[in-house]
Amino acid sequence: MANVVVEVLIVVTGGLVRLTGSGLGCPSWPKCTPGSYVPVREQAEGFHKYIEFGNRTLTGLVGFVAIAAILAIWQWTDRRRALVVPAVLVLVGVAVQAILGGITVRTGLNPATVAAHFLVSMGLVAAATAAFVESRMPRGHRALVVPPIVRHLAWVTTALAGVVLVLGTIVTGSGPHSGDADEPARLSFDPRSASWLHADSVMLFVGLVVAMVVATHLVGRSAHVRDAWRFVLLVTLAQGAVGYTQYFTKLPEALVLIHMLLATMLVVALVNGLKHLRGQGDAR
Repeated sequence: MANVVVEVLIVVTGGLVRLTGSGLGCPSWPKCTPGSYVPVREQAEGFHKYIEFGNRTLTGLVGFVAIAAILAIWQWTDRRRALVVPAVLVLVGVAVQAILGGITVRTGLNPATVAAHFLVSMGLVAAATAAFVESRMPRGHRALVVPPIVRHLAWVTTALAGVVLVLGTIVTGSGPHSGDADEPARLSFDPRSASWLHADSVMLFVGLVVAMVVATHLVGRSAHVRDAWRFVLLVTLAQGAVGYTQYFTKLPEALVLIHMLLATMLVVALVNGLKHLRGQGDAR
């Protein structure tokens, strides 16, 4: 659980970096400034240096928690593959993120690398969630509690969620919140057209999530899988409401940050839904 929490937290603090224009608060990498790993008083970046440095410092905490999770799995579980692999992926991903963060700074917050930075974080949230949910499930073989066609629909829905996230980064990369208050770097797409395309993909995604809720209610043999997909729908509707509100209110920073938080919650919900496609059926 700690693994999941810190992965979500670093996404939120990364969003705070971007929304406050603090992406280059530490203008070099791996040092904050040439000659110092921490901010110095003489820096011209003002409060931005503390926000960016705080996000960098959190990366260390994320790494320690990832190592602790692996050690806990190794020490106190049966070391099944479904626990070990995602936990290791989180640790590897933290290292990748540190390098990608450095590339992002050195390229002046290129929107493509910023988008990749966010998408890798979504992958780490998914991996951490997979390990956590697996730790709460019984050992040994678990049978499908839904027909195979429903499992296929679940994976299609999840794949579309990935498309929605990618399109979301294109919208952000084309909009006003670049991460640098002075010299914004933007994608060349029209923000309104990108937003419409993102919204269209969300509408299709909502339809598939509703289909999953109906399918698991009608043919799911476990209350857990029904509850899991209802939670996916709840997060999806909340995310859609925030998304439309921020669009029509011209992207206020607070709503954008909530939108990012809900994106991580959607990833958590989807992984939880996928994991509960297998389990022990019950009569409820």
